[in-house]
Amino acid sequence: MCGIVGYIGHREAYPIIIEGLKRLEYRGYDSAGIALFDGTDLKVSKTKGKVLDLENRVASEISTNAKLGIGHTRWATHGVPNDINAHPHYSNSGNLVIIHNGIIENYDSLKKELIARGYTFKSDTDTEVLINLIEDVKLKENVKLGKAVQIALNQVIGAYSIAVFDKNKPDEIVIARLGSPLAVGIGEDEFFIASDASPFIEYTKNAVYLEDEEMAIIRINKGIKIRKIKDDTLVDLYVQELQMNLEQIEKGGYEHFMLKEIHEQPNAIRDTYRGRLLVKEGIIRMAGVDDNMEKFLNANRIVIVACGTSWHAGLVAEYIFEDLARIPVEVEYASEFRYRNPVITSNDVVIAISQSGETADTLAAIKLAKANGAFVFGVCNVVGSSIARETNAGAYTHAGPEIGVASTKAFTTQITVLTLIALKLAKAKGSISNSDYRYHLQELELIPEKVAKALQSDEHIKEVADIYKDARNCLYLGRGYNFPVALEGALKLKEISYIHAEGYPAAEMKHGPIALIDEQMPVIVVATKKGHYEKVVSNIQEIKSRKGKIIGIVTEGDVHVQELADHIIEVPETLEPLSPLLTTIPLQLLSYHIAVMLGKNVDQPRNLAKSVTVE
Repeated sequence: MCGIVGYIGHREAYPIIIEGLKRLEYRGYDSAGIALFDGTDLKVSKTKGKVLDLENRVASEISTNAKLGIGHTRWATHGVPNDINAHPHYSNSGNLVIIHNGIIENYDSLKKELIARGYTFKSDTDTEVLINLIEDVKLKENVKLGKAVQIALNQVIGAYSIAVFDKNKPDEIVIARLGSPLAVGIGEDEFFIASDASPFIEYTKNAVYLEDEEMAIIRINKGIKIRKIKDDTLVDLYVQELQMNLEQIEKGGYEHFMLKEIHEQPNAIRDTYRGRLLVKEGIIRMAGVDDNMEKFLNANRIVIVACGTSWHAGLVAEYIFEDLARIPVEVEYASEFRYRNPVITSNDVVIAISQSGETADTLAAIKLAKANGAFVFGVCNVVGSSIARETNAGAYTHAGPEIGVASTKAFTTQITVLTLIALKLAKAKGSISNSDYRYHLQELELIPEKVAKALQSDEHIKEVADIYKDARNCLYLGRGYNFPVALEGALKLKEISYIHAEGYPAAEMKHGPIALIDEQMPVIVVATKKGHYEKVVSNIQEIKSRKGKIIGIVTEGDVHVQELADHIIEVPETLEPLSPLLTTIPLQLLSYHIAVMLGKNVDQPRNLAKSVTVE
């Protein structure tokens, strides 16, 4: 969950690393640090707080004339956020320096062994244990840094991506990964290291992504060599051309990345179905599905594994697959699935959903499913990510970089991809009539402009937000396809405003939550005309009779809910299976405006990180 950056080459390392850390701050922001080496002096500066705090400290503490450096922005695992626990860490001799993303599970036993051999520790981190283990191996075995890293990592249990250098070898950086992403940008006699490609996109389009259990030795004038950590096997270099550009990872005039990404959804959804949705021809083209159609059609069931917002997208998909394609679906939290000895067979299709493609629990669930013979299909946003490489087949969402920690366009583009798959399978199975199939395609093509219309309610939603910004609790209700939308709306409010909120199926309100209803309780009800409209109206009447404050998300032109609700927010009409793509928009904006009015850090909410690469 931490962000790591490194540089070795002919440029000044400092500006590259500090700007790279700013772009990776969505991965962790409770402390930050940097180590710079000019061939003579090693300078380390680190601090509790954000990258801006580090930048201010560096300006007063250290010279930045160095061509080698590493930097880190932390999301705490071992040890509280403070200056001492911040990365980088260095060995007892002061020669070896490391940055680390991940968790070393057996750090305590390793630490005890090292203490018995005379090592001392300043921090509470597992990372300081790892760098001293590497030094211990290097001295004891009398080997070079790369070999010492390899031997040490074979003694480690856990997850990691690391970058290490030895100040006695200023032309070399050693990196390795297991379970946490790591990319290397390749330039002319220079190399960039980062958790993802965003820190070096303006310098090079060429990147190498390390696979799990791989390490690389990077040397100026000698290039990069990748080896397997377990057996030292040399790995062929596979250089990819990056697809993102610098403009995509800037705010573009918006106050926050989250707001920018909310407003990017019309184009993001269009980009997701571009080239796949051919309405005039009545065709959906998806190579990952086409090439494996028999796997899907002969499956006993589909099991969807995901976490957080992606899990909510999976719940929407459950309705779509069962309704349109008539295939049984189960939706699992990846974190539970991986530990509960699930019944998975070769007749199952497992769909793994993750924005980043690096979610640790989802990756573990994929490996478990594959080990049991299931066909695994990935849905993710990041090209070249671990999930994209680990699955049997898959589809990218093409949402573009999502920097805000609270997912927005990831949710709608995941639903778009899953809808395309469901419609394609429904057509192949004959479970949908040709006229209904074509109607669904036509309506899906119109969704981006309808999302754009829903976004026009922004000012009205801001007024509603101002009324309820001081609420202590909120209830979100929906039925059918919009029950997962209620869950997602509640999650967004919790994530960025820190207001307690719960999502429920509207009919379940009378089985407990109705006891919470009073004049202080805002209740956000998704009540579009399609689906169980009359039932939801009855639920609203029950709330109204108990003096609850009702915010209705309704279809344009609605009159019944308008008579009952304290406020309504309209969305365009569409088919019921597509309605989540519209009803989620006002809930995203409502959460955003409430959080901004409360002075919260919308893009970097406390205790959260964008890519959960550790358990």
